[in-house]
Amino acid sequence: MSIRICAALPLQRMDNLTIEKNNRQVANWLIAGVIMIMIQVLLGGITRLTESGLSITEWKPITGALPPLNDAAWQVEFDKYRTTDQFKYVHQDFSISDFKFIFFWEWAHRQWARIMGLVFITGFVYFLARKKFNRSMIMPMAILFVLGALQGAIGWIMVKSGLVPEKYFVGHVELTTHFIAALILLGYTLWFACSLLPSMQQKLINPRLKNILSLLMVLFFFQLIYGGFMAGLRAAETAPTWPDINGNMVPNGMNEMSPWINNLVNNNIAIHFIHRGLAYLLLVIVVVFYFRSGNIPGNQTFKRYRTALLLLILLQVMLGIFTVLNATNNNAFIWLGVSHQFTAMLLVICMVCLWYIVKRKVADAGN
Repeated sequence: MSIRICAALPLQRMDNLTIEKNNRQVANWLIAGVIMIMIQVLLGGITRLTESGLSITEWKPITGALPPLNDAAWQVEFDKYRTTDQFKYVHQDFSISDFKFIFFWEWAHRQWARIMGLVFITGFVYFLARKKFNRSMIMPMAILFVLGALQGAIGWIMVKSGLVPEKYFVGHVELTTHFIAALILLGYTLWFACSLLPSMQQKLINPRLKNILSLLMVLFFFQLIYGGFMAGLRAAETAPTWPDINGNMVPNGMNEMSPWINNLVNNNIAIHFIHRGLAYLLLVIVVVFYFRSGNIPGNQTFKRYRTALLLLILLQVMLGIFTVLNATNNNAFIWLGVSHQFTAMLLVICMVCLWYIVKRKVADAGN
């Protein structure tokens, strides 16, 4: 009996090592997906800031992978774009050279989405064939597939929202939906990866910190929504001042729409005010979180993300200020806006990791 038990222990240890190895490989594939999603969001940001989103007026998932390959093909695409109201009323002085510039960013954004899909399918088939998956991964994989497909559908709905009469750009609600869906996909992919990484399995049981993180997550979600509204409505240009908003801390014109609820979604000044206010509130809560968690011993992973959260929120507020102040300086505005968006994604990553590590009770720590 003792011989059998002793023989079983090495086998069990080997099985555990195999599972850990498989989990780490799948987690690395998922982290690669997180990085690709971040690049895609940045490409989307550049596409929006360069007003390139309506340059491709059709959705061709397969044949659209290739850009125009000769002058005649370029002229065909340019003629399609010239039928849009954006060209007629905003870019009517565009040459075909100008068109090629905006076409590139929209094409790159769509092309990267195709590459992401290919990486997902290839990795999925490879890990499935090599039996790297276990039963607990089936549902998360299905959710990833649905979120990815949904994101592509939302992207085309967003583009179509700008290809209608009297619309010069994509709708800001559709743009924000596309942006939030991308960040949900990013966050879920990262959460899935965290569940497979041994370094993330040491949990911190602290109900008070979990409550603060819950509040942060909710506020940050709404802040991201209003960041999307800011981008879609070009609301930064309506008040390129700081710390005041066009000379007032509480600006005029925030309640001029009827019914009043419309101001929360369509009023540039109200959206600008809410976005700034949420930024200040988030900063205060992050500082509180940082100092209240300062005396917690042990968990080094938590301490790293805790410090990163504080540094990132400080950087994000600074970038937001400089982005607003340069709203009328097109070149600076583009790169500051992209940097602001990139830091927002780093904050998403930081908050998801903290949310995964910190638990309210012991029973939750196994999840």
